[in-house]
Amino acid sequence: MAREATIARTTKETSIQLAFSLDGEGKTELETGVPFLTHMLDLFAKHGQFDLFVDAKGDTHIDDHHTTEDIGICLGQAIKEALGDKKGIKRYGHAFVPMDDALAQVVIDLSNRPHLEFRGEFPAAKVGTFDVELIHEFLWKLALEARMNLHVIVHYGRNTHHMIEAVFKALGRALDEATMVDPRVKGVPSTKGML
Repeated sequence: MAREATIARTTKETSIQLAFSLDGEGKTELETGVPFLTHMLDLFAKHGQFDLFVDAKGDTHIDDHHTTEDIGICLGQAIKEALGDKKGIKRYGHAFVPMDDALAQVVIDLSNRPHLEFRGEFPAAKVGTFDVELIHEFLWKLALEARMNLHVIVHYGRNTHHMIEAVFKALGRALDEATMVDPRVKGVPSTKGML
């Protein structure tokens, strides 16, 4: 059974079509209207070996907030749907990724208990025209809608672009590990009998 999902979401602020495959090849087709976010999503998919299609139109003439947030919502919903009943998955994943001066760590539990723990201080408030505070917004909505426990730690860095890039690469790699099917796992990996 294919572990994939297609999500459509339209509000007065954004219109998003998103398709996601857990068992992909790192292929992307991304039109977000937010160039820096497009770059980060491309890294996420490539390093997680996910296929990701996004066609988003939003009120970016105001700012990038609504589009970034709503893509996070849609991607989270797609991850949750693609996982299905979660039988046989590893459940936990983690990754350390360096990017030149920066080091990021991402730890995931696909627990069905949404939580974001974010530790990191960025030296700049913007990367190009992108508001750096939107990284937290994106990750929180992603964790909430995917119903994952997501811990993100940026240990250090001098260049804000590098620091965020390390986060998205680590996110892809940690999610790839957590969603892998382990033949030793019978049913769902929980003593509760469900996730």
